[in-house]
Amino acid sequence: MIEPTESESKEELDRFCDAMIRIREEIRAVENGTLDKDDNPLKNAPHTAAEIVGEWTHPYSREQAVYPVASLIEGKYWPPVGRVDNVFGDRNLICACPSIESYA
Repeated sequence: MIEPTESESKEELDRFCDAMIRIREEIRAVENGTLDKDDNPLKNAPHTAAEIVGEWTHPYSREQAVYPVASLIEGKYWPPVGRVDNVFGDRNLICACPSIESYA
């Protein structure tokens, strides 16, 4: 759930609305067959820098993947990892903490 507060600037709220509108446009493109239902910017987001500079095998452009809205051209955040499979992680927990003995 999204809950904007009075601390959000109008500019930030406008940016959020632009993103939601763009996401809906991408959903519509999947619905009408313009974008592949299994290989599209929404399904593959977020796109990392390593993925963008590597071999590109997607049917949509790198620009569409990296800059879905114009405001990102000057202020792009590059995610360090792609999509995280939370269900897989929940079912296959790997503890990276020190052993119990190290606390004794």
